[in-house]
Amino acid sequence: MIKGIGIDITELSRIQAILERQPRFAERILTEREAKIYTGLKGPRKAEFLAGRFAAKEAFSKAFGTGIGESISFLDIEITTDQNGKPFIQKPFSEGVHLSITHSREYAVAQVVIEEA
Repeated sequence: MIKGIGIDITELSRIQAILERQPRFAERILTEREAKIYTGLKGPRKAEFLAGRFAAKEAFSKAFGTGIGESISFLDIEITTDQNGKPFIQKPFSEGVHLSITHSREYAVAQVVIEEA
């Protein structure tokens, strides 16, 4: 049974503008493991990666039913990839969580479905 569904769309230009004003913005969004991947990226790929993770974490928090705030923060949610490059939620829990992230030149979109255990 489905417990929650969340979706988020993020403009890459918005993330790029925030990064120009607040260079440490990524530290508020990415876990240590995610930040290691992020720092190895170049040029526009950095904003694309960050926008995708931002959208995925927002989508997860919506599916979870709380949104980002007091109950759950961006740093409480960690996204990794499997051996095929497919992203998945590693924490706060991974069982029963389905994630899809897609990018275009202008947007990153993520959808999360959480199943009841």
